[in-house]
Amino acid sequence: MFKFKRSAAVAVAAVLALTGCTAGGGGDNGGSGGDSGGTLTWGVLAQASTFQQKDMRWANESPYAQAVYDSLVITTPEFEVEPNLATEWEYNEDNTVLTMTLRDDVTFTDGETLTAEDAAASVLGFRDGTSPNATLLSSVTDATAVDDTTLEITLAEPDPGLITALSQNAGLVAPAELVDDPATATDPVGSGPYILNTGETVVGSSYVFDKNENYWNPDHQHYDKLILQVYTDASSLVNAVQGGQVNVSNVIDRTTLPQMEAAGYTLNESQLDWQGFLIMDRAGEISPPLGDVRVRQAINMALDRDALLQTIGSGYGEVTDQIFAPWSAGFDASLDTYYDYDVEAAKELLADAGYPDGFEVTMPRVGTIPAAQWTLMADQLAQVGITVNYEEVQPSEFISAILGAKYPMSWFQLQMGPTDWQLAQFQIAEQATWNPFGYTTPEVQGWIDTIQVGTEEEAQAAGLELNTYLVENAWNAPFYRPTQIFVSDSSTMAVPQVGNVVPYLWNVQPQ
Repeated sequence: MFKFKRSAAVAVAAVLALTGCTAGGGGDNGGSGGDSGGTLTWGVLAQASTFQQKDMRWANESPYAQAVYDSLVITTPEFEVEPNLATEWEYNEDNTVLTMTLRDDVTFTDGETLTAEDAAASVLGFRDGTSPNATLLSSVTDATAVDDTTLEITLAEPDPGLITALSQNAGLVAPAELVDDPATATDPVGSGPYILNTGETVVGSSYVFDKNENYWNPDHQHYDKLILQVYTDASSLVNAVQGGQVNVSNVIDRTTLPQMEAAGYTLNESQLDWQGFLIMDRAGEISPPLGDVRVRQAINMALDRDALLQTIGSGYGEVTDQIFAPWSAGFDASLDTYYDYDVEAAKELLADAGYPDGFEVTMPRVGTIPAAQWTLMADQLAQVGITVNYEEVQPSEFISAILGAKYPMSWFQLQMGPTDWQLAQFQIAEQATWNPFGYTTPEVQGWIDTIQVGTEEEAQAAGLELNTYLVENAWNAPFYRPTQIFVSDSSTMAVPQVGNVVPYLWNVQPQ
């Protein structure tokens, strides 16, 4: 048995941070949290790519965005949509026009009043910007201001994920005249709870924010100062935690969690991703065996998921055979254990498919992940006769190699998606980014169509059928859902956010 070295977890986190797929000083309180009105020091894993509204990223960079901007709507930690800049909204009869009523008492940090014109310009700017999440607004054909407080968004077709997108970076609002101003990349103007202190900020290392004294929603302001301190290696982060230099932080290396707990920090757990094999060549275009469902099922039966979780995931997570999230409408707990670990049954399936002696498959391998992980995964397939041939790929080319349909299957870790619709658009639909071979079936497309335009009950039923079909037909071979860990000190409460790698800013506060 291979022992997965401590550096493996660090390397996995590093690869995912580079791809964007889906962690100093403690300020006035010395990192102790303190009373409301003190300083919150937050350990982040990524520096700010930009502060320009139309190009902002999410996930690990969401605290930067939420500090300086407001979104049109927000979601609770349980992922329920609530008003924010928009107080109410409704669709027209065919769900192609969304009308939102905005607050009239919000001002930007330059003193100007926020209006629907600003919101419309921000929506269109984000749609046309360079954010990795710009496709969240791909269905938007126009956004206009009917009057100062009425925003109208027109869609080419119904988009069940639009409201959710508007609670994230796609819904951030900047002044209309500054949406395309490159100066805001380092000196943003927003209406958020904090203002970036450019004088105290050290770009790439420490970002300092002061309380916006004119903020319209003081219930979301728990501190006078916010410091987002960047940590890029596990050692410096665990030293900061042990020294009480941060109040809250994401985690790079899960093997350091016992040290963090010993330092008095709470481990706040949540789930976001699934990890395993992407089986992309389901039509057998470059690897004919994968075009046979029995072969893909055999791959699933060859996996000792419990061993993979313990060895690769340090035991933090839940084994699963599905890619749907536990909070999604299409989730079915029984599908987590659809495939038994059964080497002999897997061999029989391969023989029935015409591969009694197995076959060879080529997958990419990146050097930042220790060799032990790649060897372990290959050994699990080798026990049923499948020989894995790895090709070395540079970290910067790992994603493009997978998405370029160069390899029939690959190990990876992907976000499960906040809703069935968004998961389908991200990983399942014919045009989905993570369906590089564009494989689909009439049944799959039919269920996706129902999720898009059906009633709530019809969409939920379609999601369940779609999920069951994907598992039964072995579209992928998931290992487990890794547990996300966000630590907080004894003076700070942090509530995990469904669908995001870190809590939302206003859900971190003194306790």
